[in-house]
Amino acid sequence: MKKQSIWKKYGYFWVTLAIFLISFIGHWAFGWEAYKEEQSAHNQPVEVNNFLTEITRDTLENWQSEFLQLMWQVAGLALLFHVGSPQSKEGSDRVEEKIDELLKKNHPEGESVIKKLDDKYARD
Repeated sequence: MKKQSIWKKYGYFWVTLAIFLISFIGHWAFGWEAYKEEQSAHNQPVEVNNFLTEITRDTLENWQSEFLQLMWQVAGLALLFHVGSPQSKEGSDRVEEKIDELLKKNHPEGESVIKKLDDKYARD
């Protein structure tokens, strides 16, 4: 078996990281320009420490409102799916019933195959 390169194996990660870095750098670069304009409009000195405080605050506010909310949705749904909430089982129960019916109709020993599978993989 051919070993996959790290670029292909983790392709989604690399694309996500690139998008993140581009947006992060862009946010800070445009934030710097906006900060300079605002400071000059108020006849205030442009200070890197003040900019870093403002841009860090803005970045964390953005992450709190967007990133963390999305992460909770993903993590929460994964957790609920993992523990087997009723919502996560609706689709799989329906598919399982369809497969059972196909086995019964198209396999000479369909009932015994289903019983064997049910014994091996307990249904809830």
